[in-house]
Amino acid sequence: MTRTAVVLRHDATIHLGNLEPVLLEYGYTVRYVDTLTEDVRAIDPEAADLLVVLGGEMGVYEADRFPALHDEVELLRQRLTAARPVFGVCLGAQLMANALGSRVYRGPTNEIGYRAVEPTTAGADSPVRHVAGVPVFQWHSDTFDLPDTVTRLAGSPQYGNEAFAIGNWALAVQFHPEVTDEMHEVWLIASEAEVAAEGFDPAALRRDRERYSSGMQRASRAMFSEWLGGLDPQRNP
Repeated sequence: MTRTAVVLRHDATIHLGNLEPVLLEYGYTVRYVDTLTEDVRAIDPEAADLLVVLGGEMGVYEADRFPALHDEVELLRQRLTAARPVFGVCLGAQLMANALGSRVYRGPTNEIGYRAVEPTTAGADSPVRHVAGVPVFQWHSDTFDLPDTVTRLAGSPQYGNEAFAIGNWALAVQFHPEVTDEMHEVWLIASEAEVAAEGFDPAALRRDRERYSSGMQRASRAMFSEWLGGLDPQRNP
């Protein structure tokens, strides 16, 4: 029987990337919901087998400018209360934290590029362990307080909360495991002014992509595959 994954997308260029083939291998059909143009309130919070919440350029605290964020938080609150599977990336992780009652706010630095993320003791016994020693792609300047009801799985020198989980059915990561080389290039071109203003060299970022991307692709695939397998071990491909 086919399973469904509803994917909340905030920008057409910020999509599932290298995670989509993994979902297909595990028997999911993928349905994107573009939250800025579609009604998030129409989504049944418990119906889909998996809810994926992707990144975006806005902040959780900008819900007055982007009213759909209010609806996403409420959708997540209901789904998490029902203990239904959720995977959040960057903004998605921040929305999950907010739905669990935590504050989301500007962090100390704008992180753009490949950075090390260190699993905690709990993270070393979780799917997040696959990113240990593997620089992963970051593009964010926001952070969040860790909700009381979750387990912290990873941190970095700049940001203490890089990943958290609830049991084996909810996983949130601040970094971008989904980014392909093509997505990386599209983001750089579209955000050239931001990248320069923050003091980053696009040429250096591209060199880092050449150096680190393939390793991250393998690690992110292993992480996401293991997590999906944990939702239903009988459905491992």
